[in-house]
Amino acid sequence: MIGRLSGAFGGGALIGTLGGLIGLGGAEFRLPLLISSFRFVALQAVILNKAMSLIVVATALIFRTRTVPLDDLAAHWTVVVNLLGGSLIGAWFGAGWATRLKSASLYRVIAILLVVIALVLLWGHGAAGSQPVLSGTSQIIAGVVAGFAIGVVASLLGVAGGELLIPTLVLLFGADIKLAGSLSLAVSLPTMIVGFTRYSRDQSFSVLDQNRSFVLVMAAGSIVGSLIGSLLLGVVPGAALLPFLAALLVLSAIKVWRHAD
Repeated sequence: MIGRLSGAFGGGALIGTLGGLIGLGGAEFRLPLLISSFRFVALQAVILNKAMSLIVVATALIFRTRTVPLDDLAAHWTVVVNLLGGSLIGAWFGAGWATRLKSASLYRVIAILLVVIALVLLWGHGAAGSQPVLSGTSQIIAGVVAGFAIGVVASLLGVAGGELLIPTLVLLFGADIKLAGSLSLAVSLPTMIVGFTRYSRDQSFSVLDQNRSFVLVMAAGSIVGSLIGSLLLGVVPGAALLPFLAALLVLSAIKVWRHAD
């Protein structure tokens, strides 16, 4: 038991550090670890990942107020509401689909989405803030549609969705990268709560009671790692790190896909 908890803390810390280096929580890397190393079945791993992501995101939102004050977030409340208009619905539907999918199908969906996130890391994470690509009604509609898609993905993987939200905020709304990081957390938190609520209606939700210590220990490791990663920003060049992390996600996707066979 102690060895398993030590592994949970160490794995969470390592993943949190990797995520912190690129401004994410690391949940997209944590999910394959839960499946491949800790042997949780797909839906249980997603629910566990969602629980830990909730803890990490809530903590990160508080930490980031020192860099991006709440007043700055409040000034962009319309952007948050725009994306939430789609993401809350997407999170509910995504969690519902996950609970109805056969385990083999869910493994394949997870593997495909991990590859998609790897591609986003390579080509979307370095986007620079500029003028929004759309405005007015078109921007609102695009925000709702993008929010819905992100909400679905976040629920299916049990992640916060920052890897998709940040490029969306930068490209669609013209937010600078620092503000986009905090806005993504503001959108992620209620989105994750909705998905979490939907998962609570499934019998697989009992995995949290059965692994409460594991969740808290791994979440603590993730928070510590995220802080370490944020302190190492600039020490490790992102341009060199992103291809490595994308490759890691693709390899993880291959391992997850094999669980479906």
